[in-house]
Amino acid sequence: MAGLLRRAAAMAAPLGFVTFVAAPAYAAGSEINTADTAWMIVATALVLMMTIPGLALFYSGMVRKKNVLATMAQSLAAVTMISILWVAFGYSLCFVGDGPWIGTLDRWFLAGMTMDSVNPAAKTIPEALFMLYQMTFAIITVALVAGSVADRMRFSAYLVFSVAWFIFVYIPLAHWVWGGGFLASMGVLDFAGGLVVHLSAGTAGLVAAKVMGRRHGYGTENLSPFDLSLAVMGTGLLWSAGSASTAVRPARPIRARCWRSSRRIWPPAPAR
Repeated sequence: MAGLLRRAAAMAAPLGFVTFVAAPAYAAGSEINTADTAWMIVATALVLMMTIPGLALFYSGMVRKKNVLATMAQSLAAVTMISILWVAFGYSLCFVGDGPWIGTLDRWFLAGMTMDSVNPAAKTIPEALFMLYQMTFAIITVALVAGSVADRMRFSAYLVFSVAWFIFVYIPLAHWVWGGGFLASMGVLDFAGGLVVHLSAGTAGLVAAKVMGRRHGYGTENLSPFDLSLAVMGTGLLWSAGSASTAVRPARPIRARCWRSSRRIWPPAPAR
């Protein structure tokens, strides 16, 4: 056993050296705040809880009995698939680089990320924690769309749709607004995901429902929900966890940015 541990350490040492060398320049000189880090860990867990079990309970309680497990599995599949894609290239394309339309692949599979590195968008917490927090928002955004096609889309089709929508819709939009893209440079603000998460998921759900067409059996078959108590429990988790997890920015920077943005939109009147 000791020999295996020594060999593993010898194999991991070059990888650690390469990661250290590849760390970006902005990682140095930053001060990580323990209080901010502790709260962001809690907020990350809360946002993940909104998807499983929150959203899974909320949706599965409103479908027919035969589709309860499939609806829950859609939320679980969103967690697994988007987590892998986010680590592979999603985070890098969203939050690394300052291109107006899309980021870069410098953080491909988190290359160069260390325990002390930070992202310019969150300078008081470790970059790994920032990556995980943003990952939970990507997960729930994809999972939200499932509500519009619950009970009437094949599971395999939902998986293909989720991957494609994440790559071609969520990643560019998140970079435009949160990652320093052209919308951010125009002064667009989104502190709680109203644009990146809710508006995009709602629009995608509306389009998906329109493409799917009228529900088969509507008005002729019994489409009563399986158990609305599950939906109530899911609502409670979504409401409470969502309200707590969005309080992640101090009030002073928010007021300052809102003031600067308002000056761009409504410039002060010239002095008489």
